[in-house]
Amino acid sequence: MTKKQKMTLARIILSGVLLVAAYLLPLEHWWKLAAFLVPYLLIGWDVLWKAIRNIAHGQIFDENFLMSIATIGAFVLGEYPEGVFVMLFYQVGELFQSYAVGKSRRSITQLMDICPDYSNVRRDGELVQVEPDEVKIDDVIVVKPGEKIPLDGIVTSGTSSLNTAALTGESLPRTVCEGDEVISGCVNMEGLLEIKVTKEFGQSTVSKILELVENSSAKKARTENFITKFAKYYTPCVVFGAVLLAILPPLLLGLSWSEWIERALIFLVISCPCALVISVPLSFFGGIGGASRQGVLVKGGNYLEALSKAETVVFDKTGTLTKGVFDVTAIYPVNCDEKELIEYAALAESYSDHPIARSVKDAYGKPIPQERISDVKELAGRGVFALIDGKQVFAGNDKLMKEADIEYSEETKGTAVHVAVNGKYMGHLLISDRIKEDSAKAIQDLKSAGIKNTVMLTGDEKAAGEAVANALKLDKVYTKLLPAEKVERVEALLAEKSGGTLVFVGDGINDAPVLSRADVGIAMGAMGSDAAIEAADIVLMDDKPSKIAAALKISRKTMRIVWQNIIFALAVKLAVMVLGALGVANMWEAVFADVGVCVLAVLNSMRTMSTK
Repeated sequence: MTKKQKMTLARIILSGVLLVAAYLLPLEHWWKLAAFLVPYLLIGWDVLWKAIRNIAHGQIFDENFLMSIATIGAFVLGEYPEGVFVMLFYQVGELFQSYAVGKSRRSITQLMDICPDYSNVRRDGELVQVEPDEVKIDDVIVVKPGEKIPLDGIVTSGTSSLNTAALTGESLPRTVCEGDEVISGCVNMEGLLEIKVTKEFGQSTVSKILELVENSSAKKARTENFITKFAKYYTPCVVFGAVLLAILPPLLLGLSWSEWIERALIFLVISCPCALVISVPLSFFGGIGGASRQGVLVKGGNYLEALSKAETVVFDKTGTLTKGVFDVTAIYPVNCDEKELIEYAALAESYSDHPIARSVKDAYGKPIPQERISDVKELAGRGVFALIDGKQVFAGNDKLMKEADIEYSEETKGTAVHVAVNGKYMGHLLISDRIKEDSAKAIQDLKSAGIKNTVMLTGDEKAAGEAVANALKLDKVYTKLLPAEKVERVEALLAEKSGGTLVFVGDGINDAPVLSRADVGIAMGAMGSDAAIEAADIVLMDDKPSKIAAALKISRKTMRIVWQNIIFALAVKLAVMVLGALGVANMWEAVFADVGVCVLAVLNSMRTMSTK
């Protein structure tokens, strides 16, 4: 508990004791009033002060105003115990709300602990401790066991295990060694690491996460906005309704003024909308906090609400469903042997940094004699041309073969690198991208959760795209798409949907336009591009597609709890308001209809924080 919460609890206990004492003491007239005023002012002075202050600022109709009018009215009518108890129970409800909000906020701000306090920088052979934002790109930082990694970079020396739980929600440590990329916010568990910084602090992973977290509460869901507007009009209506209830029956029918004023006060206590205005935002806040503990960062309650209505999930392929790591999986020679075919391909691709070129060179596995290669030309989107031992060598896709007017094998079962030497077709290498271990589970979980349509968009060849789609049992796949064509395809899918929302999941810089266009954009955060993370509405911190289903379950649980609270609060209030107007419900029942319902709604909202 915070200091303020402890003080409120102490006031509640002391006021409760004084209320019981005043009730038991045989006091009359002014002494009785004074005895009840002490616990009333002790527990309610801040509510009265807020009501006066808000009225001075033109904010009349809020829960403080309603509680003040109702309890002061109870005192005027001589119902002293009821007046004190209403205020006392209201403060109990406020304490519950404060505790729940604090717990939810702590679940999110635990992420703030990932922010490092300092960096150990190696300068002039010595370690200097500086602020993380003072470190520059290419500086070498040293991270000791138990310290947080302050900036993104590449390990240049050392081997260790990293605790990534604060970022990804995963309990298993990640082993890193020389050459591995590491991100800020992880905790170094074992060995000494030297890391070459690749991003300044403002662009680092930890900085972006903190920015996302700080801004998440600003983007309200439609349900939250509705409740805010509802309360704005609802409260003045019930106040005027209470005034009419107090005045009209005595004036028109000659009934008792004190009886109908008491009914009006009961009506006011019942009508207070605090259960709605507290529990609904708290539910979304708790849902965002629960998601953050799973390594899923949601940028606002509106995206959580939109995700709960998902009916179509569209995936990018490379880096999302697959690892983006290519291997040569088959060699098909035609006019040479396998050894000669892979040699020509590797020598021709020797100057290229394309992932496919790297996979060919890895498959060759030998040092490449540069003296045998000359006149290398990269042909964008098609392949390469090179002179090898004086021979003209083309290595690339089917477009390159057609341009060079070379007859080739068109019956390939994936991404192929065709090779031709001096105009003669030599065969092709089959290149495959590795599917992520949990991609199949992700698709299965989404279908189990009721997703109607799973789609994959890729710029790869038809055979390669269909091979991945078939392996994962996706509903549709569209291949050979440029970034602009991906947007067009998403536009078409948006036009086809039947009331739900469309979710796009991607990781590359060319996915940013599609992430922005979709109803909900989800980016792979650990290794995804900065542009994709910036454009996305939800970020998966560990790049596991299976977390999409987890985020979907959290969003749906949050919305269920939101609507449970709305329906329960309105149903109880309407029922007791009618009973209060008819004189059946008394002040004690009114207190339950207000504060009791609020406490139950807040406790229900706290369930959003415990999603597994």
